[in-house]
This record gives sequence, C-alpha cells and structure tokens, in this order.
Amino acid sequence: MITLKGKNIYLRALEPEDLEFVYVVENDEEIWEVSNTQTPYSKFLIRQYLENAQQDIYEAKQLRLAICLGSSNATIGLIDLFDFDPKNNRAGIGILIQKKEDRTKGIGTEALDLLIQYAFNQLQLHQLYANIGVENKHSLQLFSKFGFQEIGIKKDWNKINGNYQDEYLVQLINHKK
Repeated sequence: MITLKGKNIYLRALEPEDLEFVYVVENDEEIWEVSNTQTPYSKFLIRQYLENAQQDIYEAKQLRLAICLGSSNATIGLIDLFDFDPKNNRAGIGILIQKKEDRTKGIGTEALDLLIQYAFNQLQLHQLYANIGVENKHSLQLFSKFGFQEIGIKKDWNKINGNYQDEYLVQLINHKK
C-alpha cells in the first residue's frame, strides 16, 4: 500500500507472524506506563488478538499497524489509531518504538507523519488526539512537530512507581477539509 510507505519505513497491518514481537512489546514493563498496562499478556491472548486484527477500523474502532524498516523489513514498533469515532470524525493516536537505540532517529517522525496523512486523507478525520505523560518529553516534542497542541492537563492521572503524574491531552485539527 503506497499510502503507508515512507522514505525509510513503511506501516503494515499486523500478521500472525508478529506474535513474538507483540508479545515482547506488551510484556515489557519499562513501557507499561505509556500503554496504561499493568499485567502481562499471554501468547494465547495475543494470538487471539492477531486473529481478530483483520477487522476494519469501522468494526474494531481501532487500527494497529507495525512500523517496519524499508531496508530490512524488520518490525521495530507499533502505531495505533484508537477510540475511532466515525460520527465525530476523530481518533486517538499512539506510537511506540520498541528499542531505545531505535528512538530519536526520525523513525517515529516518519511513522507519525504517514499515519496522520492516512487519517486525514483516507479516513477523512477531522481531528486526532493523544494522551502523553508530562514526563515524556520525547513524545511531546514529536507530536508538537506536527502541530499537536496541548489543550488540557489531566491532574494526577497516572500512578507511576507509587507517584501520581499529570498527563497532557494534545490535539491536531484537520483544517484542510
């Protein structure tokens, strides 16, 4: 699909072969705070999820895509549209690059750009939003590159390591419609 192909990466639908990658990501306790996860996932549950991943966004109300390197086809992250609301033409957006050494190399920027363009041009969404912890400076910087604006702060929203932390709500309106 040309729509989801960039210069260095491409986004693709999840496949049954992604079981190990998704299993490792979902069970990495270091990233649980950004995904609001508190318990591990079994391979059985992830296999069931992948089997149902063929539902389209209108049915599932979400779209989860693998971020792959164009040079090697290696899967290095996940990017999502969630809480898809076709009535109000909006969705949440989230991104995760699995390994720290792959972050801050422009991969997230390229992936986010591809998904924003897809959401606005193909799905005709009016707005996208993201929930970002105030301590997550890299994500705040990434989303602000695309014009996402901080529109609110949720006080003491997430409990991380025994302490409550605030979370920003950021939003991008599609003014090109």
